Amino acid sequence: MISNLAYIHPEAQIGENVEIGPFVFIDKNVVIGDDNVIMPNVNILSGSRIGNGNQFFPGAVIGAIPQDLKFQGEETTAEIGNNNRIRENVTINRGTASKGRTIVGDNNLLMEGMHVAHDCVVGSNCIIGNQTKLAGEVIVDDTAIISAACLVHQFTHIGSLVMIQGGTRFGKDIPPYIIAAREPAAYCGLNLVGMRRRNFSNELIEHIHKAYRLIYQRGLNVKDALEAIPNEVPMSPEIEYIINFIKSSERGIVK
Repeated sequence: MISNLAYIHPEAQIGENVEIGPFVFIDKNVVIGDDNVIMPNVNILSGSRIGNGNQFFPGAVIGAIPQDLKFQGEETTAEIGNNNRIRENVTINRGTASKGRTIVGDNNLLMEGMHVAHDCVVGSNCIIGNQTKLAGEVIVDDTAIISAACLVHQFTHIGSLVMIQGGTRFGKDIPPYIIAAREPAAYCGLNLVGMRRRNFSNELIEHIHKAYRLIYQRGLNVKDALEAIPNEVPMSPEIEYIINFIKSSERGIVK
């Protein structure tokens, strides 16, 4: 299962049933779990922590040092969960002193050429398209879909079950359950397909729609809209998530 043409540092920890192709480089201070497939020309560098059942396609680079001039060689990690598909030429940098680790959860599809910068946190069950770039300390909540060639500003927060149009550039937070598109990036309605695939009831979808009508279509400022939602929309974990997401937004949300 391990090619004679691969290099594995003697201190690296490799689990069971791991397939390692030719010209793979695995550095010291690396931990790799069980049932991973590491295809040719993958580099897994110091500080990488990898779970079980992942696939790494040719040219992927995991755990390279951050592209941040403040980085001073501190011990940090790039942590990848289980059952992810990391496609060709994906790069995932390890963390800096800011947070200490970059995290990718479980069951994600990271498509060709996309980049996860230092200290990002990508949840689980996300799809991130070809050549999309996440700058440092971006947070992507579970089940988000970011299409191809998107440019995501540092410190941005992307909510659960969003759909972001290909080629979108944004430096504001994307609240949960919406579609974001256009230039500049803007609210373009609800991600109805995504919510129905996740078995949201029609009643819940209507409550979410009503909350966003207050935020985007009533002419209220965001603070007043958030205060109005509990009075006009039945509360649920999803509505509370919307409110808390927007209240905690440091960069502000897309218009």
